[in-house]
Amino acid sequence: MKWKMSERSLFALLLRSPWWVSFLLAGAISLAAAALLPDAYKIAGLLCSFPFVVIGLLAAWRQRNVVSAEQALALHQTLAKMHWRDFLPIITKAFVQQGYTVTLLNHSLADFSIHQKGQTTLVCAKRWKAAAWGMDHLQALVAQREEHQAIRLVCVSLQSLPKSLQSFTIQNRIDWLSDQALWALVAPVIYQLPQSK
Repeated sequence: MKWKMSERSLFALLLRSPWWVSFLLAGAISLAAAALLPDAYKIAGLLCSFPFVVIGLLAAWRQRNVVSAEQALALHQTLAKMHWRDFLPIITKAFVQQGYTVTLLNHSLADFSIHQKGQTTLVCAKRWKAAAWGMDHLQALVAQREEHQAIRLVCVSLQSLPKSLQSFTIQNRIDWLSDQALWALVAPVIYQLPQSK
């Protein structure tokens, strides 16, 4: 049986909160223990703050690539103005920096495949600015993934995953790359580009 933390537990809430909140709680517990407990119990009281330090470290690790709301808006606007010929090198370089080998695909609904540790994933990125994705398009991509013997399919989009497609993407192993996941992937590449004056 696999143990799963409740989404409403204090630790789950702290993992979703800014990392410094956990350290603030750890500090408050330590100060209270030092000030209020008898000398014989102070060390035990101080140790009670240790789980909050661990949660703070985990939250900081998870949030290391999270961009601010201002940065996310700027990245969204930048990508929305780009032409495919400008976006393609950015998204491919972003995957290369993650350790993938990228292979461009011709005459394919998917734009390229990425390979890592013997596993192949198809990526559809050319529709990143599309306002809507049709179910027929996704079904064709899934069929193409099977032809390429890829384990997953990634759809890159400036739009969040529509609720109408959620169950289909889960059932068919489709990763929807948008919002924070997309910003975290492309931000290091975009920030390396020369800034126009």
